[in-house]
Amino acid sequence: MAPSDSVQRAPRNTINRDILVKKAMEIADELGLAGFSIRVLAESLGVKPMAVYTHVKNKDELLTLIVDQVFASIYAPQPGENWESELTQAANSKRTVLLQHPWALAVMESRRNPGFYSMRHHEAVLATIKSSGASLSAVAHGYALFDAYIFGFVYQEIMLAHVGLEEDTEEVAEGLDLAEFPTIAEFVKDHALSPGYQFSHSWQPGLDTVLAGIKRFSQQTCSNKEGQLNE
Repeated sequence: MAPSDSVQRAPRNTINRDILVKKAMEIADELGLAGFSIRVLAESLGVKPMAVYTHVKNKDELLTLIVDQVFASIYAPQPGENWESELTQAANSKRTVLLQHPWALAVMESRRNPGFYSMRHHEAVLATIKSSGASLSAVAHGYALFDAYIFGFVYQEIMLAHVGLEEDTEEVAEGLDLAEFPTIAEFVKDHALSPGYQFSHSWQPGLDTVLAGIKRFSQQTCSNKEGQLNE
């Protein structure tokens, strides 16, 4: 996708914002943010950069648009339903989408003017946590825990995939001198090298722990309310 003077130019007025966003996401998925630019986008569409600038102000606006499309792909939990089930579905959806678009992990929460789908996602998650009976401060703690877990776990999955650690666990282990690290040695020998072991197996137990933490925040809120009524 490198720029080339030999790229055949597209006819005038053949692109629009939807086309730009779709192609920009494809470039980000293929090249990552390091290879994402207006120039590369224009070349891939067979137009001059100025044709792109008639639809977006700059690269940052385009990045906001494609980030919003990532949010559009994530399940928005329904506050009126069982909050634990809804947050579980939202978390699983967010993890799946981020693994499909790993570049988004670094920029999803960096938009000063987030798009509609971004705002819809945050509203839905906040409202769903609030529906558990949590106070606003407890909602804040719950949401911070919820997002931090998803982002942190997916980041580790992406890094492990990048170095091929899960596919070559035995080979990597053989290259380590673990004589001075007995706990790591035990973990590798008796767990990481066990048949069928995958880091991803820790996802659901971790998510269950997060949801238990949110429930605890909610229960504390209810206890505080009851205490105030009994005073």
